[in-house]
Amino acid sequence: MDFVMICAIMETPNAGEGPGLRLSTGKDDFNIALSASAPWVNFYGNTPKSIDYPRKTMYQLLSDTARRYPQNIAYVFMGKETDYATFLRRVDLAAKAFVAMGIHRGDRVTICMPNSPQGVDCFYALNRIGAIPNMIHPLSAPHEIAFYLNASHSKAILTLDQFYYKVEQILPDLHDTCRIIIAKIQDELPGMKKALFPLTKTARSVQKLPKTGYILWNDFLNAGRRSKKELPPDEGKYDDCGAILYSGGTTGTTKGIVLTNKNFNALGQQVIAANPMFRPGDKMLAAMPIFHGFGLGVCIHTMLTQGGRCILVPRFTPKSYAKDLVKQRCNFIAGVPTLYEALLRLPDMEGADLSCLKGVFSGGDSLSIELKKKLDKFLYDHKASIQVREGYGTTETVTACCLTPSHMHKEGSIGLPFPDTYIKIVKPGTEEELPYGEEGEILLAGPTVMKEYMHHPEETAKTLQHHADGLTWVCTGDLGTMDSEGFVYFRGRAKRMIVTSGYNVYPAQIENILDAHEFVQMSCVIGVPDPLKMQKVKAFIMLKPGVPADQNTKDTLMAYAKKNIAKYALPYDIEFRSELPKTLVGKVAYRVLEEEEMEKLAQQQAEASPKA
Repeated sequence: MDFVMICAIMETPNAGEGPGLRLSTGKDDFNIALSASAPWVNFYGNTPKSIDYPRKTMYQLLSDTARRYPQNIAYVFMGKETDYATFLRRVDLAAKAFVAMGIHRGDRVTICMPNSPQGVDCFYALNRIGAIPNMIHPLSAPHEIAFYLNASHSKAILTLDQFYYKVEQILPDLHDTCRIIIAKIQDELPGMKKALFPLTKTARSVQKLPKTGYILWNDFLNAGRRSKKELPPDEGKYDDCGAILYSGGTTGTTKGIVLTNKNFNALGQQVIAANPMFRPGDKMLAAMPIFHGFGLGVCIHTMLTQGGRCILVPRFTPKSYAKDLVKQRCNFIAGVPTLYEALLRLPDMEGADLSCLKGVFSGGDSLSIELKKKLDKFLYDHKASIQVREGYGTTETVTACCLTPSHMHKEGSIGLPFPDTYIKIVKPGTEEELPYGEEGEILLAGPTVMKEYMHHPEETAKTLQHHADGLTWVCTGDLGTMDSEGFVYFRGRAKRMIVTSGYNVYPAQIENILDAHEFVQMSCVIGVPDPLKMQKVKAFIMLKPGVPADQNTKDTLMAYAKKNIAKYALPYDIEFRSELPKTLVGKVAYRVLEEEEMEKLAQQQAEASPKA
């Protein structure tokens, strides 16, 4: 549902109670003017309480930026710089190429790419012609790619040559005809790197492409150059669908999240408003992937519509990340806790000067108090004058909707709501707002709230709820509290979900895949604490009668899992059980398995500790 046209004016809450709402009609359909009685606005500092959002598409906003800063560098890829004027020409050419291919307004095109110029160009090119980018993980398993293509009814897919074999094998499973555009990393490399690329391990690992069945990126663009078809009139509207991202929703079933132009643009405006130190030309190290709301919304779109510079990182490794951070003199970095944990342990960072940093943002998972202290010390020791700022959000609101203010923080807090964003804590499953300090479900409202789950009206109705206050709320399924000053504290996830290296893994999806194997009677998947990934995936399996619980069986199941499960969600271990623990109502008691693993870890740590 679209965000309701309102102006929210807070009633003064009773002592110990959460803030209430009294509504009146506002001039903007997604601009909430929060009064000073919303406790968080008293701590905004230089951040405005409300923002005048542009009624434009993402492409239109980018075009305005390119005209203002044509010589500014838009993005850097493997050392190759592209200014805004050139970037916009690339986008327009890709848009013309899509038109020549037969892609029209409302059509879906899947972008299955790492952070690369081709992926970014196509994201805005599709927006220019009113088509919709369907953003997916390039490491998705073949059956997952088939699901994404079928769910979105994609007319085309853009992917790298090294992933072509996965797309090729699922073509018979597609419901619709889907054109394949193949991009190559070397096409975007600067001179010497391009010449030496064929000698790299990556190049040697790419399977030889067949002669037909796809169109190469450069041929795709040349078709646009030769085409006599002109770009259609730019009739895009700010409330049109801007992109489809994916999440597990409230049930753990994969769903396409329909996000509008205004969702992305509002996020960009909010992020900049919460960072008054930003200046056009500032550099963002864009390591978070473009299929993820954090990477696409904050690291890419926010920067590119504000005149910033994106340092595109196609494949994250701690060493390359550190090198880019120091060499490019980045001003902003955003990542998940595991990324920063890896950064702390790098000898390459010894003596590095990070005085260039203006903002360090952590999201995707809870940042422990101890890790934050270590990071803050690390920044201080490397001449940075800032501290880590933790944020919170969901893909249903693009990504972040809450951020620690730049001028203050409270230990354990995930910060304050963005301008025009409202957060309340309710008794789970109700509209009953809880007193300050009492734990309940986190609900979100604001201009970044999604339109719907694609093809899932019932799930949409569960997640987007219209309350008596007149607002449309996202029921996050996450648990938290709010103090009397409006600072929010994340306490845990009510939904069953594993977060590994910033990626959401929904156990039910993995269990469905494992249960489909002929050896498996029943499975249960849990998250096990890990110092690097926060959590790693472990599977417990009951085998069918007669199947031996031996290494050969485990190897068979692991090979099956590698073929059908995305790499980031792959179980690191399989443990066979003759029985799985059950709840009183007969469900698998996954919490019992989690507790057992925690006890094992505690025992291992105790045994590893030096004896007194």
